[in-house]
Formats: sequence, C-alpha cells, structure tokens
Amino acid sequence: MIRKHSFLGAAFAASTLAMAISAQVMAGTVTTDGADILVKTKGGLEVSTADKEFSFKVGGRIQADADSFDGFYTQNGNRADETYFRRARLEISGVAFTDWGYTFNRNFSDNASDWDELSISYNGWKPVQLSVGRINPTFGLEEAVSSKWITAIERSAIYDLAPWVNSHEDGEGIRLRTTLGDMFHGEVGAYRQDGNQDVDGQNNTSFVARGVFAPIVQDNQVLHFGLNYATREVDATSSLERIRPRLSVRGTSEDDVNGNRATFGAAQLDGTDQVWGAEAAYMMGPFSVQGEYMARTADGDAVANGNDNDLQASGYNVQVAYTLTGESRGYKLNGGKFDKIKPSDKKLGAWEVFYRYDDITVDDTAVLSGNATAGLTVDSIEASAKVHTLGVNWYANEAVKVSANYLTASVDDLQNGAGDDSGDAISLRAQYVF
Repeated sequence: MIRKHSFLGAAFAASTLAMAISAQVMAGTVTTDGADILVKTKGGLEVSTADKEFSFKVGGRIQADADSFDGFYTQNGNRADETYFRRARLEISGVAFTDWGYTFNRNFSDNASDWDELSISYNGWKPVQLSVGRINPTFGLEEAVSSKWITAIERSAIYDLAPWVNSHEDGEGIRLRTTLGDMFHGEVGAYRQDGNQDVDGQNNTSFVARGVFAPIVQDNQVLHFGLNYATREVDATSSLERIRPRLSVRGTSEDDVNGNRATFGAAQLDGTDQVWGAEAAYMMGPFSVQGEYMARTADGDAVANGNDNDLQASGYNVQVAYTLTGESRGYKLNGGKFDKIKPSDKKLGAWEVFYRYDDITVDDTAVLSGNATAGLTVDSIEASAKVHTLGVNWYANEAVKVSANYLTASVDDLQNGAGDDSGDAISLRAQYVF
C-alpha cells in the first residue's frame, strides 16, 4: 500500500495548475507579458517560456515488483514471495531566471524515505554546475544510471558492500559537476549524514568523487571508462557497521517473515572508511558489455571488536546485453551514464536480453557463527557470494517497461538457518514513467 502524504496534495495542485495552463493554450487564450509559453506533454508535463528563462516540469515513475525466492534467500529455506511498490516517485523540477534550477523528488512507496532529492542548482558558471541540498551522490556506472533505465531490475550486489557512498538519506550536501568537451565528465561532493557523528554530536562529512573518460560517444557506439573514490571519518561512538547484501533480490528485505538479508560482515569502526572503484563499458549497435570493480577498507575499533581487524570488502561485476530488435542503448556524457532504449517499432517495442555476473567478498568479519539469520562456519574469517542474473526487458514504448529476471546465488562460509548456502529467485517488474 502506498502511503499518503500532505505533499501529494500540493503536488496535485501544482499539476492541476499546469494542466489548466495547458488547456488554455489549446483554447488559444493564453496571454503573457513576457516570452511565449510552450507546453509539452510527452514524458510528463512541462511548461516553459520560449526563451528558456523559466520552466516547470512534473514527472515521475511507478515500479510494481514481485519476487519469488528460496534457499539462502530465505531464513528457513522454503520458498517465499513478496509483492510491493519498489518506487512510486513524484518528480518536480524546473529553471528560474535561466541560471537557477531546482529539483524535488519524493517517494511514496512503502518503507521509503520522505525525500529522495531536494536541491537547488546554479548553472551560471558553465561548464560547472553547483548544487546544494539533498543530493544523490554518484559512485559507479550502474548507480549513475536512473533506476528507470538500469538493465537488471536491481543494481549489482557490489553496491551493498558500501551503501553509504550512494546514500542521500537524512543528509545534505554540496556538489560540483562538469562536462568538458566531448570526452570528459567529473563530479565531486561533500555530504553530511545523520548517524555518523563524533563525540560532540557533530556530523562527519563524506566525500565522493567520480571521473569519466569517454573517447567514443556516438549514437551507435560508446567507449567509456571511469574511476571513483569515496572517504569518510567514523568515530567509535557511531553504531555497528554491517555489510548485509540483498544479492540483488529486494524482496529479501521487504519480506520480514522469511526473507534472509544475511550479515556478511560487521565491526565497530573508528577511523577512516575508504572506497575505490573502477568502471568500463563498450557499446556497438545493439550489443553492450560493461564491468565494475569496488574495494573498501574501514578502520576497526580494536577495543570494541576485541581484535584489531579492519572491515574489508571487495567485489566486481560483468554484464553483457543485446537488443534483439536492433536498437542501441542511449548514452549521456553529461552524467557519464547509459540511458533509455527508444523502440523503433511503436507496436512491437524493443526487446533486450542480458546476463550479469556478480562476485563479492567480505574479509576479516567480526560476525560470529550462530547469528539469528545467517552465521559463519567455524574458523572462517571471510564470506563471499556469487550471483548470476539472466533477464529480459520489453520496452513497450518510451513510458512502459516490463522486466523479468532469474537469479541464482551461491555463498561460501555462510548459510541460513536451514543450512542452505545457495538459492534462486525470480523477479518481475512493471514500470510506467511519465
């Protein structure tokens, strides 16, 4: 069930006002003391002035998911299933006085935070953009791609090794972005998140940077490389840090009865937490291949942990995709990311198949065997997992996308309460974007 918020009424009122303006334009009765007004209804509702000095756009996405999973993905090994709204997001953005921009994104799905993004941007220092507010940091190629157009239903398991590098929850920040020429994109941001405080109650700051070099950017060919770095300081007063991968099946955490989101590693941190990443991709026509690597090292608190082990983790993924109907994936150098597939045939749509392999390892974990949901085997000092994802996407049109994924996971030195160290899952999604 989708929660109701007072903001929805305000957004509805704004949408109604914009629709009224649109209706008046169709009737030919709009008057303005400035530039002419333009109304676009494809891909949401956008009202703007012809001189591009002002604009207002309402959009959003609805993603309805269903998961069925068993084995390690569950606590008792028996098959479980879950249906839920992964995202039900209302997005409002616009431009004021040419150089100023604003973005408001709010998610109304179950268990969602109030605001996904709430920011103001200044674009007058071209090619540099300055943004302030609640902003989504970007670390990694899949994370850079909108959830509307990622290939798999859920992003790679490697992002669960250091979720803070892409977290916007309960924190604000400042970010600089730039796209130089035809080959370079970069961004760096400083973000303050609740829950990571020093002994005086002051929030520590995390820094996230990403650089992209794309020597080939064409409609049917792209060559992309990227490097990522994130760092933060963590005080011993902060809560226990856990690495709890979903292994690319969201239903394991949505199902609080039998879902198993196992703890691969945990430690009390005290010191520097650093994450490095590398990414590469190549697209030629309907074929694309991409891969990412991530490594994390976090200083442990020897007193609290009872040892001097740091929390260490690493992982990588490789993905190949092919569009059966011949279309190429879109790509935007501004953001260093892939974008939607636009169907050539409006009746048939575009059909895409893909395979992704994920491999993650958590070293020197402080988790003890006998954990309530999953525990390390005796004498083990690390836990690892491999996930295979096979999927198909149907882009019925530019607004509707239907996806089906089949996943298998195998885990080393970790098992659920029934002794399972492997499992499989089927994930389905119906998406509407406006």
